[in-house]
Amino acid sequence: MSLTLANQLAGGGELSLAEQAYQHLRDRLIMLEIRPGEAINDGKLAAELGIGRTPVREALKRLESDHLVVSYPRRGTFATVVDITALADVSEIRESLEPLAARRAAKLATPAMRAELRSTAAAIAGIDPAGNPYDLMRYDIKVHRLIYRAAANPHLEDVLIRYDNLATRIWCMVLEKVPSVVEHIAEHVNLLETIADGDSDRAGTLALEHVTSFEQAIRSVL
Repeated sequence: MSLTLANQLAGGGELSLAEQAYQHLRDRLIMLEIRPGEAINDGKLAAELGIGRTPVREALKRLESDHLVVSYPRRGTFATVVDITALADVSEIRESLEPLAARRAAKLATPAMRAELRSTAAAIAGIDPAGNPYDLMRYDIKVHRLIYRAAANPHLEDVLIRYDNLATRIWCMVLEKVPSVVEHIAEHVNLLETIADGDSDRAGTLALEHVTSFEQAIRSVL
């Protein structure tokens, strides 16, 4: 995928090259398109994306702080392994912060954002249950980032994106073993509509249930 296309998918035309490279590589890493433990060649990535090495290197530094890549002196940079044992720690944080984001979104979302929440819910309600599970997971990513943005707290958004990324990598490691991917994604419909309706208490409850069911689904196949 070119950076031009990646930028279009991100919905912006004002991102720096480093930011575009970061978002592009981040999403490839969390969807395991760059496999855990795989070596990352900044020169090759720069050529693939049609940019210089400097923005790619800047992106890789950020990705290292996100625990998505790791660099070793004289060895290079590699995609981190997916640590299944981190599931409990990641879930504990998400169980506290996801309901907070959902409650804030229900209270603070703009009319335009509420319309986007409803349209996303409608799109999910119409998905093909037999669809590619990795395509379904992209809906999961989209929903969570949408809710975080609607919560109108950039610090909360930043933290939650990081932990949702780690959770998504764990999910993708076992995705083909999990029988309830469609049901997990379908849970978003009620959550999104509840946030759009402005019911903050109910939104918080549904968000907690969603995160809890995610952990249970993962543990069922471990």
